[in-house]
Amino acid sequence: MNRIATVWLVCLVICLVSTTAVWCQNTAVNWKKVKVLVYTKNGKGYVHDNIPNAVLCMQKLGQQYGFSVNVSDQPTVFTEDNLKQYTLLIFPSTNNDVFDTDVQRLAFRRYIEAGGGFVGIHSVMGTERNWTWFKRMIGGTFAWHPKFQKFNVDVIDSKNSSMQDLPKVWTREDEFYFTKEMSPGPTVIMASELTSLNQDEPEKVKQFSGSYTQLYPSVWYYNFDGGYTWCTTLGHAKTDYEGDDTFIRHIFQGIRYVAGQVKKIDYSKAYADSRDTPIR
Repeated sequence: MNRIATVWLVCLVICLVSTTAVWCQNTAVNWKKVKVLVYTKNGKGYVHDNIPNAVLCMQKLGQQYGFSVNVSDQPTVFTEDNLKQYTLLIFPSTNNDVFDTDVQRLAFRRYIEAGGGFVGIHSVMGTERNWTWFKRMIGGTFAWHPKFQKFNVDVIDSKNSSMQDLPKVWTREDEFYFTKEMSPGPTVIMASELTSLNQDEPEKVKQFSGSYTQLYPSVWYYNFDGGYTWCTTLGHAKTDYEGDDTFIRHIFQGIRYVAGQVKKIDYSKAYADSRDTPIR
């Protein structure tokens, strides 16, 4: 083997090792040390009937992979002493105001600032619509959706570990969520095809899609204000959480992605003294 070929072989091995190391870093989680809180309270207004199914799905995933799952619909769980035990918080299809007091909101915010994790599912986009910081954290707030229908969702960042083994073009029946007050920070990793929607309400689709013409954000992650967030707008149907293996993998890999980012809940890094303290 000549010298040039040897150099190329060494470079190839280094690249493969580096890529594998990055992949393992993104996917390897010590599940025995992971504890999650699934929070299910809804404010006044529409309540999704998928929430019990989502809770059962999270509990089964915990049993399967060995992580602890606590479930609550009581906002009194939002204190620093309680939240510090959790690797991440999961809000499955929560909607409207889910906290009773600004003290609870502050506890939630300081948990994120301390390095906590957050996974938001489906109508989480309609949660805490009057709290600017929360809307910044999840990437925006709910604007509108056309009727439940079949459309395509495309993986646009196959290197992100939460996209592992998902169809590159995923055809599913769901609610196609449009978002307003979009934050510029999140990194989009899946996008829904506007062109795959039916033509029942073309004017509304055009209105709410804004400058987007082909793909519209549907799944993203965001390292925000000290914490780690992963959100999906998908997941309306109860059956998504029961027998849809692809969707369950989608949710699990979002949980795994966030769990892999969270290292330690360190309240010395939290700085807010009110729910609306200016973001540093």
